[in-house]
Amino acid sequence: MNYILFDGPYRNSLLPFTYTRPVADIRVGILTIRQKWESYLEYTTTTVTEDYLSDKYPMVEMEDNIMINASFLPNREVVEIVKNLGHNQALFKDEDVIAFFAKEGEEVSDFSTFEAIEFEGDIIKIENTWDIFSKNGEAIAEDFTLITDDRTSQPIPSTVNVINPENIFIEKGAKLTFATLNASSGPIYIGKNAEVMEGSIVRGPFALCEHAVLKLGAKIYGPTTVGPFSKVGGEVNNSVIFGYSNKGHDGFLGNSVLGEWCNLGADTNNSNLKNNYAEVRLWDYETGGFAKTGLQFCGLMMGDHSKCGINTMFNTGTVVGVSSNIFGSGFPRNFVPSFSWGGSKGFVTYKTNKAFEVAEVVMARRNEALTDKDKAILEHIFEETKQYRRE
Repeated sequence: MNYILFDGPYRNSLLPFTYTRPVADIRVGILTIRQKWESYLEYTTTTVTEDYLSDKYPMVEMEDNIMINASFLPNREVVEIVKNLGHNQALFKDEDVIAFFAKEGEEVSDFSTFEAIEFEGDIIKIENTWDIFSKNGEAIAEDFTLITDDRTSQPIPSTVNVINPENIFIEKGAKLTFATLNASSGPIYIGKNAEVMEGSIVRGPFALCEHAVLKLGAKIYGPTTVGPFSKVGGEVNNSVIFGYSNKGHDGFLGNSVLGEWCNLGADTNNSNLKNNYAEVRLWDYETGGFAKTGLQFCGLMMGDHSKCGINTMFNTGTVVGVSSNIFGSGFPRNFVPSFSWGGSKGFVTYKTNKAFEVAEVVMARRNEALTDKDKAILEHIFEETKQYRRE
């Protein structure tokens, strides 16, 4: 059987993160959604996504295919049903399809002829950007069980203060020195070749992924994920950093999500609670306005390749698009379009040739390259988001 992940109906409500990736490649918990499905299925998946992303994320179709809605995070119960779906069968959770069987070349837009199977169990669904951090604790717990099942952790170094050591897992090559790990409120996962520097204090649930670093004296409140090759210092609360991004200095990041290749300058802070304690509204790309989140705590949503200078201040519920550069005093507005350059005093367009120059230097520092496919994706985003900028 061949398994294909599709974006589903929530792609637009997950912008700006789905500008540069399929829904399947969003990180929530320890793993990306794709990595979760592949671990459970023991099978390499491909993707149905937007045309402009398909060169980088192609689909491989075979005679028999199971199409899986990437907004749903797998668990053993749902995976068992998905693996056993037959022709003209579809699995639903309420009104949303989780997965369905499709023959090669078969385009399915109407499930009225399908045998509908209702999934009765609990399952995590990611349908809004804020779900990435608000459901991160559940996702970390499920990934922790998946990753550590029938495995033995590396020993916890003697200099590390620990609470609930049985809820801590350390991969090979990880370095921890004179830190405090408190896993009483959730598991703590330290990935391969990751480093927790002296004086760091961590309260789970927490995931420090492969080659990521907690810098000296970092203060981490869970549920928080620091993705691969990221560096984090200062104070972080209930946030998700996808990977290859830096918050390397003092400053606060709370109830927030950072994409890949982001950088927050020293002493950058975001607000995650309004002064009047009112419900937070967040920019909605579908309606072109600010929409209610139902949350009292909601911070910064920053798309891939965006950066800010030292002492930047972000208001509660700020959305920053892809490849923007923010600097200067005062609070920038709550919605910063992709490819914007400036701050509270106004923005100009950040031209792609300049953005590419920076991205190439940044990625080369991590031995990665900005490919022609990456450039084509960013060029498409530049054109697609013109409507939000003052050219």
